[in-house]
Amino acid sequence: MSAGQTPTARPRIAVGPGPADWAAEAIRRGGGEVVSLNGDPAGLVWTDARADGLREVLAACRGIAWVQLPQAGVETVVATGIIDRQRRWTSAKGAYAEPVAEHALALLLAGLRRLPERARARSWGEEAGTSLFGQPVTIIGGGGIAAVLLRLLEPFRAQVTVVRQRPEPLPGAARTVGDDRLHEALAGARAVLLVLALTPRTRKLIGRAELAAMGHDAWLVNVARGGVVDTEALVEALRSSQIGGAALDVTDPEPLPTGHPLWDLPNCLITPHTAYTEEMTRPLLARRIMENIQRLRAGQELVGQVDPDLGY
Repeated sequence: MSAGQTPTARPRIAVGPGPADWAAEAIRRGGGEVVSLNGDPAGLVWTDARADGLREVLAACRGIAWVQLPQAGVETVVATGIIDRQRRWTSAKGAYAEPVAEHALALLLAGLRRLPERARARSWGEEAGTSLFGQPVTIIGGGGIAAVLLRLLEPFRAQVTVVRQRPEPLPGAARTVGDDRLHEALAGARAVLLVLALTPRTRKLIGRAELAAMGHDAWLVNVARGGVVDTEALVEALRSSQIGGAALDVTDPEPLPTGHPLWDLPNCLITPHTAYTEEMTRPLLARRIMENIQRLRAGQELVGQVDPDLGY
């Protein structure tokens, strides 16, 4: 048991902003009691990715000591200034790692095999494509998605470098380096996968200099947040074939407007932020809620805790 945390016999947990039977069931399965917002809750499961109304709920229910957020990336909630140190805050970070990593791998394979080009083709064309087997891959970000990606890449015998803020080794990575060695890790990589949180520190982390550090045949895959990449710089790099291509599940701006230059680039593949869907994530979020209720009861550390200083 961590210092400052005590077991709770049967925590009283509310669901907001409105009723959600699946969330209530997860609370019960974890051993909690589902109460209304007027029922003096000690915790709150918030099911809306938007923070609209959350501040008012917390102001009215001052006994809430723990808030479970539904999204993995909480930059929009952090930006509102709601997240404080008076409560424990948890997100879904790590809970959706498997579907997101799966989508990242699909995008990478599609890029290397030139599927965007072939999907648009109206003639037989020429022989082309690259195998992922044995290729150098760089993953930027060291959380749950990176861990799953490392497992998925094992059969391909890829030589994987992980770039993370704290360069502790990760199982399956050939090497792990700090973000101060980002350019070194970009050079020579056939694929660069972005799986890091968006914070003021990481906004436009991939800009002109970083794209220039990549090889002309390298593919950039972004399943993190669009703001991690300088979109204008990426358009220039794709137009000039400075890099091989980009596969994006997230963009900046998002949704990507009709007529944006990225739509027309043959070496760019875009999916509309569908690395995970509600159908995929609801059971995963329910599992996270249930586990955190169990941990709350036992006085243990909660999973997916948000650090107000780091912003994720």
